[in-house]
Amino acid sequence: MKTLFNYILMLCTIVSMAQQTPAPKQTKTIAIVGATAHIGNGSVINNSIIILKDGKIDALMDATQNTTDFSGFEVIDAKGHDVYPGFIVPNSTLGLIEIDAVRASEDDAELGQWNPNVRSLIAYNAESKIVETMRPNGVLMGQITPQGGRISGTSSVVQFDAWNWEDAAVKVDDAIHMNWPRTTSSRRGEITVNKKYGEEVEAINSYFDNAKAYNQGNKTTTNLPFEALDAVFKGSKKLFIHVEEEKGIIDAVDFAKSHDIKNLVIVDAQEAYKTIELLKANNIPVVLTRVHSLPEHEDDDYDQPFKNATILTQNGITVALEVAGAGRMERMQSRNLPFYAGTTVSRGLTKEQALQLITLNPAKILGIDDQYGTLEAGKSATLFISKGDALDMRTNQITHAFIDGRMISLETHQTELWKRYSNKYKKQS
Repeated sequence: MKTLFNYILMLCTIVSMAQQTPAPKQTKTIAIVGATAHIGNGSVINNSIIILKDGKIDALMDATQNTTDFSGFEVIDAKGHDVYPGFIVPNSTLGLIEIDAVRASEDDAELGQWNPNVRSLIAYNAESKIVETMRPNGVLMGQITPQGGRISGTSSVVQFDAWNWEDAAVKVDDAIHMNWPRTTSSRRGEITVNKKYGEEVEAINSYFDNAKAYNQGNKTTTNLPFEALDAVFKGSKKLFIHVEEEKGIIDAVDFAKSHDIKNLVIVDAQEAYKTIELLKANNIPVVLTRVHSLPEHEDDDYDQPFKNATILTQNGITVALEVAGAGRMERMQSRNLPFYAGTTVSRGLTKEQALQLITLNPAKILGIDDQYGTLEAGKSATLFISKGDALDMRTNQITHAFIDGRMISLETHQTELWKRYSNKYKKQS
């Protein structure tokens, strides 16, 4: 009897720790009526009707010029509310680490330096408690990216309401990620030159030369890491180079050109504003490090991280915002992605331009803009309704969220605790 009790207790514990049950497939046509629709491409419809059918946006129109009969529809009255495309967080380790202090819950990096064949997707934990906390702020999708080594591995794009990694996958193995060597290092305020920088760059060139030779050869001996790079050489898979410094960015672009790599993305890119002409000339997009971070150098402007996105955007560079690349707590901070975008408004971007940093632009960079990133007929019904400005932490209060037309739960471990203790103290008062 005691054994049975312990077994039941264990099952209850597991259930209580699990993520909210993923929403079922959309079966009923939904009409969202009266909201201000922020399309994601810079345009706005102040009084909109959005019809969701079979997981897609079936129609998007101005309500003042419409006479649609909503008989048989599930109608959501969103007057006074705002509708946005689901936010997308690139270069994230969400679902790869649950608790930093518990090593057994970490699966974001492999041993060794050269791991292009390592796939982050198969390690993604769809039941992560951290992942579910993204949704109440409108962060509904992400690029799950491995870390460590010189070549960390291969990322994939997922949506944040799934039973497992197979269900979560939106774009499988979208890019390979490489960490460019630093030219300098800083410790306790003292900057030292990396004397091995040239040697480390040469090692990268040698590795890619060998990989190209292997893929052009007869492949008598299987080399999985080299085979993984073949898609980068052919241009069907992007190469994300993580590099912060001006010289590193210049050298990384030169490296890509010398190896005829067409699809390059610069990630972190704290000093990208110093290389604008190079990036424009080569049509290279940037995934920019966390907005709320300190300047890299003592002679930088105090608000340099706040205004980098504005400088690049106003100079014609396609920019997306990430949360990694500047300090710890990357996964927890991912829920603040919309508020980082909101900060760029204080440095010259319009709110619709800031919105693009976390919707259309990352969708373009990740190669999913044919289905995600904007509110358009024919695209996935991945969007949410907010009572206020979704880029302002004071007013972002989401009432409904949809992924591929499925109305998802906005409950999290935190909301459950809030309700639990609210009830407790209500009874005491």
